[in-house]
Amino acid sequence: MSAVPTVVKLGGSVLDEVSALWWDDLARHGRAHPLILVHGWSKPLKRLSPRYSEPSAVLRDRFGNQSRWTTPQVIEDIKTVSAALGRDVVARLAERGVTTERVIGSDGLIEAAQGERWWWHRKQLVEIDNLVGPVARIDPARLKNLAPGHCLLVTPLALGPDGREVNTDADRAAAALAGATGAPDLTLVTDVTHLLVDGRPVHRITAEAAAAFRDNGATGGMRKKLRAAGEALDRGVGRVVIGSAPVSELLAERTGTVITPG
Repeated sequence: MSAVPTVVKLGGSVLDEVSALWWDDLARHGRAHPLILVHGWSKPLKRLSPRYSEPSAVLRDRFGNQSRWTTPQVIEDIKTVSAALGRDVVARLAERGVTTERVIGSDGLIEAAQGERWWWHRKQLVEIDNLVGPVARIDPARLKNLAPGHCLLVTPLALGPDGREVNTDADRAAAALAGATGAPDLTLVTDVTHLLVDGRPVHRITAEAAAAFRDNGATGGMRKKLRAAGEALDRGVGRVVIGSAPVSELLAERTGTVITPG
């Protein structure tokens, strides 16, 4: 690696929603700092086929965690929508003076541990070969060409312990990448302006308090983001910022929720 990057995760639910001004801001930041952009794919996958919007497309494990039901066909569909998404991001950043290269996590960058095998299905806990696993290891040597003016766009697929490609949570993959590259910050761009606790926006919160809320109040995507935030801080990242604003606004703490080690 040639420099410490800024790591940003852009949620699949907001890829179509962020404005040209958001991309202007990201490119301006990226011209001054190496950039790793980790993307989600939830909305593009739902556009590809109606079946990805059905409740049966999501599984819940015995601990209450949700995950996309991932088969080999789903992996191929993720690759299809990610390729199209990649072309769009490359074009957006190129016209703003930032070059971009795609990195598929399963090409040696991201290794996953064995995933959960017991899932609720038709009101029963059954064993399902779901191609999903948590990040076990990042190989930073795969992140070449880190330099100002250049973006590495990461598709967070991974290689499982049996050598098969698996789906891994994009927020948690971004957390692992931030830790592995020594990034001082992790920015999670989503469709909400702040973390809400008891309906009120939280501007700053410690990792301990965020973990307590994660386990006793947070739901859905925010629960995963708070888990990712805790993992990033445990890996040495200095702070995690969650919000829907331009990256420079979030990093300047003018908006969003900042999660700190203590």
